[in-house]
Amino acid sequence: MNVLIWFRRDLRVTDHPALAAAAGAPVLPLFIVDPAQWALPERSARQWDFVAETLTELREDLRRLGAPLAVRIGDPVTVLAKLCRLHKVGRILALAPRSAAERAEDRRVADWAREAGIAWEVVAEGEAETVALQAVSGVEPGPIPSARVLRLAEDRCAHRQAGGRGRGLLLLESFLGSRGEGYRDCDGPASGERGCSRLSPHLAWGALSRREVLAAVAARQAERPGGGWGRSLAAFQAALTRRAVEVAPDEDGDPALLAAFAAGETGLPFVDAGMRYLAATGWQTARMRGLLAAVAVQHLGLPEAAAGRVLARLSTDYDPAIHWAQMRRVAEGRIANPLALAEELDPAGSFTRRWLPELAPVPDARLQAPWKWVGAGRLLGRRYPEPVVDPASAARAARDRLRWRMAEEVLEGLDPPRRPGPAAQLRLDL
Repeated sequence: MNVLIWFRRDLRVTDHPALAAAAGAPVLPLFIVDPAQWALPERSARQWDFVAETLTELREDLRRLGAPLAVRIGDPVTVLAKLCRLHKVGRILALAPRSAAERAEDRRVADWAREAGIAWEVVAEGEAETVALQAVSGVEPGPIPSARVLRLAEDRCAHRQAGGRGRGLLLLESFLGSRGEGYRDCDGPASGERGCSRLSPHLAWGALSRREVLAAVAARQAERPGGGWGRSLAAFQAALTRRAVEVAPDEDGDPALLAAFAAGETGLPFVDAGMRYLAATGWQTARMRGLLAAVAVQHLGLPEAAAGRVLARLSTDYDPAIHWAQMRRVAEGRIANPLALAEELDPAGSFTRRWLPELAPVPDARLQAPWKWVGAGRLLGRRYPEPVVDPASAARAARDRLRWRMAEEVLEGLDPPRRPGPAAQLRLDL
């Protein structure tokens, strides 16, 4: 019986139980590009370019095992039905879904497979040997489409991380070899570039499995059990195990505030610098992501769905299985203080000045609050926008909204939300 292996967010041949389960039968490895999913507002060309690079490497890895990856564009059920009919496939294997949207898609596939008389099996992730494969004959691999083919808007991200399992393994090696010692102190944007693992996009698309990363961390912990290394590795291990599952609500926000937030033009310098950095690199540290999300939801009053879509679209490592749960945690968490965090994370102002060159005339003492500078009238509203909100007033309003929501939930007999600390906010960058 020919077996189809449907790759989704598991773009690797290592630790892939579905591949191992298909050993001994002719195999058709498949990745489906669903245009409807890539048309969602949280999707972007930077994300697809990362995926395309990862698919290119996966195709070569599978070719070496004996069965190159096929890529098709279209609705998953339609694509699966056509391939199963053309190539006499009687069994489909896929790793377990990681989000509510993927689970809904699985139900559609299960309904179709039942009517078509095809065995549909969802396999749990876990350790599995990499095995030689026998390819289903006559399958054209098909091209890996470009972002333009998918009609994704031009997306200039000059410093985007490149995709591919090989690059992920190099990052893991350098993190565990040298960079990771400073992981516990990588909250700031400058230190985060080196001290964070930068593995999040590779984990989001499964080029690396969480199991193999945890195993590598455990091995390094055995070699370096104490001191700064031990504490940093333990913190990284804890962050890796906190990945949650949630889906986004469908809400819109004030278009002017949303546009200012997305463009890095809120008039709050550290926030704007963080957004411009995210736009240019596709990545941010956990602490900075938490700040950006908190300011958007709490200070600007944007719905978490609208703010979350902006952050998702700019993030190369967007993973819906964790992004929306973390947005909810931020919305229900303690109120952020962007000015205080700017002083803590960018005390010399070098990060802010790098991404906001228009603030060059502002003295250091007023850099994070240029509206307090005596020369503000010559700058604000001209080269740099005036703040769209007063941070102190916006924080008070956010506290009031949070109190009302918690009070309403108590009156309705619901448990009020727990308020996570800063360390729990958007721990998806790793």
